[in-house]
Amino acid sequence: MAARKGTSVVALGQNETPIIPGITQLRYKPPEPGKTTPHPYLVRTEGHIRHGQAAARAALQLRDKGFRPDLICAHPGWGEGLFLRDVFPDAKMIFYWEYFFQSKGGDIGFDPPGVAVSLDEAARTRVQNTIQLIQLEAADWGVSPTRWQWSRYPEWARSRISVIHEGIDTAIATPGGVAEYRLPDGRLLTREDEVVTYVARNLEPYRGFPQFMRALPALQRLRPQLQVVVVGSDGVSYGRPPAEGGSWREVMLREMEGKIDLSRVHFVGRVPYGQLLSLFRLTRVHLYLTYPFVLSWSMLDAMACGAAILGSATPPVLEVIEDGVNGRLVDFFDHAAMAEKLAGMLADPESQVPIKAAARQHVLAHYDLARVCLPQQIAMLDAVAAGRMQPEPAVSLPA
Repeated sequence: MAARKGTSVVALGQNETPIIPGITQLRYKPPEPGKTTPHPYLVRTEGHIRHGQAAARAALQLRDKGFRPDLICAHPGWGEGLFLRDVFPDAKMIFYWEYFFQSKGGDIGFDPPGVAVSLDEAARTRVQNTIQLIQLEAADWGVSPTRWQWSRYPEWARSRISVIHEGIDTAIATPGGVAEYRLPDGRLLTREDEVVTYVARNLEPYRGFPQFMRALPALQRLRPQLQVVVVGSDGVSYGRPPAEGGSWREVMLREMEGKIDLSRVHFVGRVPYGQLLSLFRLTRVHLYLTYPFVLSWSMLDAMACGAAILGSATPPVLEVIEDGVNGRLVDFFDHAAMAEKLAGMLADPESQVPIKAAARQHVLAHYDLARVCLPQQIAMLDAVAAGRMQPEPAVSLPA
């Protein structure tokens, strides 16, 4: 968009990002915390309102300099778009609808299974959507990256939300290229090694880290030459930290003490994107686990690199993976079955060849940045800016 003649693009945010040619960056100062203690349900909401106020003040500076946007794109999650409609009433607004919280059918109440969601948790979840609901009312249009994430939003809102993924650059995420990775101990892994990868931004329950760790003892017994590479940090992106303190990695290492051979399990922290793709190219199997929640880009990156995928049979994964066609599926909570399926895939690499090829073809057909997603995104932006987008009829979801 910024490369178009006569188009000005301004990025408003709290943090500076690497300079993108043609885009002007404007930062707003992080808001100060409130001096009073709100109701526990409203702690996050108050913070989001303060972010919205700070973003609006920065937007006022733009307006005072004569800037009048035709189109505003915002993420609703932190409240930055709350008051932009009031600053620029004539602009069209598109929001990125990533996830609408509900107490049934999603992440809330999923783990542990069979435990009812308390009234307190259900009420807290309902209030958690307050900021999104305000911005839903202000939005002209919206976009969700997957059909399942779109389906989490209220039925009355879905007709003004397009389903378009951010896109995977399949010219970079490709089976060709570097397929080696040097471990912290100096050992070089290649395609000749038997490797399983597990990747998450942070090692935590939302991405199945405990289940993965519990599968390792049986997996190591079944595959004595196996090397496991674990990518991810010790923080928490979603959910809560361990009640006893520390990180989920520390908690699971204590639980698994004496049960796994740590000389064959390599925790490498976060790695640069190029190194991550190298791991996806050399891995024999990539394990991807998630709650019913936001789908990770990493699974699609791995598929684009031609990795064999074993994914959890949860809704975000089921939208992408067809068992035995472009990947394999396993019950999220069944770590014994997880170990058996991983071992079976490792024992028969020839059977994975057509599945791996189908995985990349699926990404090319549905998630390719240059040929699929970016053209759809540009077309949507142009249509909304011109006022051409019309709400679509309600779509019945499969049972």
